[in-house]
Amino acid sequence: MRTLLLSLALVAAPLWAADKADAPVPDVKEQHVVTEHSVRIQGDKVQYKATTGTLVLKDDKGNPTASFFYIAYTKDGVDDARKRPVTFAYNGGPGSSSVWLHMGALGPRIVKFPDVTQPANAPFDVVDNKDSILDTTDLVFIDPVGTGYSKAEGKKEGKDFWGVDSDKKAMAEFIRLWLTKAERWNSPKFLAGESYGTTRSAAVVDELESHGVYMNGVVLMSSVLDFSTISFNPGNDLPYITYLPTYAATAWYHDALPNKPKDLEAFLKEVRAFAGGEYAAALFKGSDIGAEEKARIIDKLHQYTGLSKAYLDQTNLRIDIMRFTKELLRDKRRTVGRLDSRFEGIDHDAAGETFEHDPSYTAIMGPYTAAFNDYVRRELKFKDDSEYQILSYKVNMGWDWGKGGWKGYTNVAEDLRHAMSTNTHLKVMVANGYYDMATPFFATEYTFSHMGLEPSIEKNVSFSYYPAGHMMYVQPASREKLADNIRAFIKSAY
Repeated sequence: MRTLLLSLALVAAPLWAADKADAPVPDVKEQHVVTEHSVRIQGDKVQYKATTGTLVLKDDKGNPTASFFYIAYTKDGVDDARKRPVTFAYNGGPGSSSVWLHMGALGPRIVKFPDVTQPANAPFDVVDNKDSILDTTDLVFIDPVGTGYSKAEGKKEGKDFWGVDSDKKAMAEFIRLWLTKAERWNSPKFLAGESYGTTRSAAVVDELESHGVYMNGVVLMSSVLDFSTISFNPGNDLPYITYLPTYAATAWYHDALPNKPKDLEAFLKEVRAFAGGEYAAALFKGSDIGAEEKARIIDKLHQYTGLSKAYLDQTNLRIDIMRFTKELLRDKRRTVGRLDSRFEGIDHDAAGETFEHDPSYTAIMGPYTAAFNDYVRRELKFKDDSEYQILSYKVNMGWDWGKGGWKGYTNVAEDLRHAMSTNTHLKVMVANGYYDMATPFFATEYTFSHMGLEPSIEKNVSFSYYPAGHMMYVQPASREKLADNIRAFIKSAY
C-alpha cells in the first residue's frame, strides 16, 4: 500500500505542476497620470502635457510579459501630429534608467548642477531647461526592464530581458505599442541613446525596420558600437590606440603636459595622426620593436600624456585606462574621472593602481537620484513606493552580451550599417565628449570608418564634439550646443 501511495504521488506531482504552469496569468493594469505644464525654451513659452506611467507588453497569447515605465512630454496646440516629430530617449549601462538624458539634457526640467565639482548637500533643485528640445520634438523617456519602475510581469523574469537581443526586441515592441496607442505612426520618428543606449539604438533601429517602423534619425551620444575598441584585454592593442587622444585631451585640461599647446583641437588632430599611424605600427611589432623606435614612441607618448618616460617604458607602451586615471595626477594625490576626466577624486591609497571611485559619477549620482524621486511625485503626481532603480548593478552583471560576451566582442555596427543601407534616408548624429574615457571619441571615429558604408550613405552621418565628458550636458555650454545640434539634425531629417 505504501508503495502504491508513493507511486501515485510521483505521478500526481508532474500533473499538478503542469496545471500550475498552464494557469491563467493575472492581468496587469497600465498606469497613466497626465499633468499640464509650461516651460520657456530659447525665450519662447511652450505649453505641454506630461504623461507618466506604464505600458504593458504582452505575448502572443495576450499574457503580460513586462510593464515599461515611461514619461512622455507632448507639446500642446499641435494641429497635425503627423508633422510633429517624436523622439524616444534612453540611457545605457546596461542597467541604467533614462534619468540622465531626461533630467540632465533633453527634458523640460533638469537638475541644477555645478559643473566639475561635488555639489552641495540637499536640497537639489529642479529648474526649467531653457535648452530642452521639446520645442522641436515630443519626447518619450523609456526605462528598460529592471531599471526605473520597469519590471518583468507574469511568468517572465527580469533576466529574460537582460541581453543585447532580448533588450532590442522589448524596446522595439514598446516603441511600436506607444506609436499605436498615441496614434503617431506617421510622425517623424527618432531614437536618442547615450552610452550603451547607442549600442541599443543600433540594434533597435534595425529591429524596428523589420517590423515596418522606419525611423527618420538616430542620435548617438557617447557612442560604443564595437566593444573591441574599448576592451583592454591581452592581445587586443586597439583600445590603447583609440584611447590615446582622450588621454592627451585630459592631460591638456589638467596642465599635465610638458609643453601644453594653445589649441586643443589642433593638438588632438596631431595626436590622432600619431595614434593611428606611428603608434599603431609600433604596437603591431610587439616585442620585435627596436630600441631606437621604442625610445622615440616613448618620447611622443610622454609629450602627449604627461606620464613619465620611465612609467611608459614599464607599461610596454600600453596605457590601461584605469592606470591612467590613477597615474596622471598621482603627484597631487588626485585621480581623474572615467565618465568625465575633468573631475578630480581623492583616494585613501594614493599609491594604488586604480581609483576607489569614479569622481565624475559619484558627483552626480546623489543629486540626480534625489531630484528625480522628488520631481516624479511632486510635479508629475506619479506615486510608486518601490525603489526607482537609477542604475541597477543586478541588470548590468546579469547582461547577456551574445556570442563570446562583450569582451568577445559585442559589435552592433553591422546592425546600424544594415539599417542605413535598407532605409537610405536614415540619418545619424554622433555626439562626442573630448574628456569621455568610457567611450572615447577616437574609438567612435574608428568604428564608423570601418563600417563599410557606401559613400552615398556615409554622408548621412554627422559628428559633433564638446569640451566635456561622457555626459557632456553637465557642462552648461555643451548642453546648449548639444541641444542646438539636435534641433538642426531633427529638422534636417524630415
